[in-house]
Amino acid sequence: MNGTGSADSGVLEGAVIAVAGAAGPAGRATLLRLAEAGATVVASDANPERLVEAVDAARYAHGGATVTGDTVDLLDPGAAREWAVKTEKEFGRVDGLVHLVGGWRGGANFADTSLADWDYLEKLLIRTVQSTSLAFHEVLQRSDLGRYVLVSASGAGSPTAGNAAYAASKAAAEAWTLALADSFRKAGGDAGPTSAAAILVVKALVHDAMRAERPNAKFAGFTDVTELAEAIAGVWDMPAGEVNGKRLWLTPQP
Repeated sequence: MNGTGSADSGVLEGAVIAVAGAAGPAGRATLLRLAEAGATVVASDANPERLVEAVDAARYAHGGATVTGDTVDLLDPGAAREWAVKTEKEFGRVDGLVHLVGGWRGGANFADTSLADWDYLEKLLIRTVQSTSLAFHEVLQRSDLGRYVLVSASGAGSPTAGNAAYAASKAAAEAWTLALADSFRKAGGDAGPTSAAAILVVKALVHDAMRAERPNAKFAGFTDVTELAEAIAGVWDMPAGEVNGKRLWLTPQP
C-alpha cells in the first residue's frame, strides 16, 4: 500500500487530533508530524513523565504549535469518555483519534504460550481500542474530517506459533475497528461516510534507538516510526469513503 500521501496540502491545518499512546517512539514521531502539519494535538498516555517529554519535544520542534497532554487510563471507559468530552469542549471539535497503544508478548512456540500474556495483551491491545472508539465515535461523526486510525500488525492475519496471544489480540482490535467503520458507513447513507475508521498495517516498527542497539540488524520489512507518522497524517488526505473500513498496508502483504 502506498495510498497515503503527505499532509502538506493543509488538510490538517487547524484540525484537532487526539493521540492515544503518545509517549512511545511511534507516538513521539506522530506528535511531531501532526504538529508540523498545523494540527492541534491532544496527546494521552499512561506514563505521565514520558508524556510530558513527548509533548515538550513536539512543542519545541514546532514553535507555536498547540500540543497538550493528558494522563488517561484507557482501560477505564469512563476516563476515555471524559477525555473525549473535555477535548471537544476545549477545542470545539475533534477531527481524529490515532490509536498507538501497543506492546508485545510471545514465546518460542505454541506449547509455551502463556495465558498471562493473553490477559496482558487483551487489556493493552483490545480494551484500549474499545474504550477510545466508543468514547470518540459520536465526536468523530460530528466532524467532516473525522478519522479513527488503528495501527495493526501483519501477524493478525498470518499468526505464527509463538505469537498466538499477540496475533489474536491484534485481529480482535482490527475487527472492532471495522465495526466502527461500518457504523460510519451506515451513518453516511447514500452520500457515503463523512468520517472513517482505517487500519494501518505494519510488520513491526523500528526507530533510531533500536538501530543503535542492534547496528548489524536488517529490520527487513519493518516500518520506521517516521514513515508511520507520515502515513498517519496522510489518512486525512484521502476522502472518507476511500479509507473507511480499509487495511492500508505499509509492508508487503503476506
